[in-house]
Amino acid sequence: MPTPPERTPLDRSFFDRPVLEIAPDLLGRVLVRHTGAGPIELRLTEVEAYDGPNDPGSHAYRGRTDRNAVMFGPPGHTYVYFTYGMWNCLNLVCGPVGRPSGVLLRAGAIIRGAELARPHRPTSRRDSDLAQGPARLATALDVDRTLNGSDACAAGGPFRVLAGTPAPPAAVRSGPRTGVGGDGAAHPWRYWIDGEPSVSPYRAHSPRRRR
Repeated sequence: MPTPPERTPLDRSFFDRPVLEIAPDLLGRVLVRHTGAGPIELRLTEVEAYDGPNDPGSHAYRGRTDRNAVMFGPPGHTYVYFTYGMWNCLNLVCGPVGRPSGVLLRAGAIIRGAELARPHRPTSRRDSDLAQGPARLATALDVDRTLNGSDACAAGGPFRVLAGTPAPPAAVRSGPRTGVGGDGAAHPWRYWIDGEPSVSPYRAHSPRRRR
């Protein structure tokens, strides 16, 4: 039987575009995390765009480092980073090789494999908050730094992104990114599907106090 359109994997050309086009277009798409126990499928409901050298909020703003090197490579790969000494966050690399940009996957609704995600999030009270926020999303999908650089456009890997059902433009909202301060604070590059219970609460940047 032919593959239903919504189950068609997105190819690399989808990610080889400007990040501000890709980010809202990811809403409603389905991220598949292949695990040894089976697949977990997550419908993306909230993302943030980071535009490399044009964006003070981006990890790649000041150039290439060991940490962000995957962002300078081919589009469609994953960028996983560790933050606050305890959480991993999952991004999809966008744009042409050498021009680092990416989309942070902030939240989603698990539509298949919730029974595989729940043990990773034992404090979650309901399935709608299993992946409600970037750290929760990565935790629910059992993502760590060993998955940094995975090719989400190749068969047989730990991730694929399916076409899903893109969110209608009328349902897409945008606003400032969570926790981003300085010159990047005003960019309305957080995108979410209006009314989705899995979308995370917005929190403005709070400067750390020196002790």
